[in-house]
Amino acid sequence: MKLTKTLLATTALTVAAGMASADGHMASEMTIVSWGGAYSNSQQQAYHNPYMEKTGVKIINDESSAEAVSKLRAMNEAGNITWDVVDVVAADALRLCDEGLAMEIDADEMLAPAPDGTPASEDFGDLLVGDCFIPQIVYSTTVGYRTDMVGDTPPTSICALFDTEAYPGKRALEKRPINNMEWALLCDGVAKDDVYDVLETAEGQQQALDKLNTIKDDVIWWSAGADTPQLLADGEIVMGSTYNGRLFSVIEEQKQPVGMLWDAQVFDLDGWIIPAGLSDERKARALDYVYFATDTQRLADQSKYISYGPARLSSAPLVGKHAELGIDMAPHMPTDPENAKNTFLYNYEFWADYRDDIDAKFQAWLAQ
Repeated sequence: MKLTKTLLATTALTVAAGMASADGHMASEMTIVSWGGAYSNSQQQAYHNPYMEKTGVKIINDESSAEAVSKLRAMNEAGNITWDVVDVVAADALRLCDEGLAMEIDADEMLAPAPDGTPASEDFGDLLVGDCFIPQIVYSTTVGYRTDMVGDTPPTSICALFDTEAYPGKRALEKRPINNMEWALLCDGVAKDDVYDVLETAEGQQQALDKLNTIKDDVIWWSAGADTPQLLADGEIVMGSTYNGRLFSVIEEQKQPVGMLWDAQVFDLDGWIIPAGLSDERKARALDYVYFATDTQRLADQSKYISYGPARLSSAPLVGKHAELGIDMAPHMPTDPENAKNTFLYNYEFWADYRDDIDAKFQAWLAQ
């Protein structure tokens, strides 16, 4: 069976009509890949559970998003795609799309319109940064710190990461060049608007690594988003980078002595891709799921569980209170005006072009 526009329209109508039974032409089980921790829990509550209840489909969670590019490359080479929907950052979606490893998405054909009929392409707007990418959230990578380990002067600048005299102790940074290289250049005197021009050059890349070298002995390198919150909760680090929603969880839900630094928070997008090469039945199921999971209400529902801004314009007015804490979520979003006074805008195209080369250089530096 060929996945035609007719089938896509039928898929859309099936979801809109709220049919409780799975379509006979769709797979009855699917593997959804994400990041684990508080983030996967927010997806479970807002998307997975309602979808399973509506359709009877079994969703299997996989927490391999950090390795999505390399694993999908390997699956494609082996001719065995075992994932159905994959949560990735925008830059990784662009890479996967460029390599033919993710299917192209026609937003207005395959995604739900806004409640007032506004086409999905307009509702997502500029956040549709790639042909294969289905935006979910706006999030930021920022820094959390132990309030009981920073003395009487809590950090206000991202450059506190590099100030081991004022803030002695271990730091946690992600084991990849993204964000670390940008912050290193900012804290080595490069103007915000010039960071990516500098980072394009071998000299600029070395400048960033040299700055990181000044704290290398004090860094614990993390790979999973849950690592830094756990290290902060255990008091093993004085500060560390992670996603703002993870810090919200450790501060507001776990009531740990942790503060959040919004300075130079790096705005980024996260969303879904559907791997290329799925069978027609699995492709139909994946499209049915993302139609449901990225509608206006579902994206707003996710903000009840984690402090990430929904990617649809129509979802923003529906952001309300935390499902369990009862606190207003809007002030905890990275996009809140008070929090967004000094943001750093992540350059998706730069990292799609330079990621492999800079990754190799960064990993070689780590091994030294």
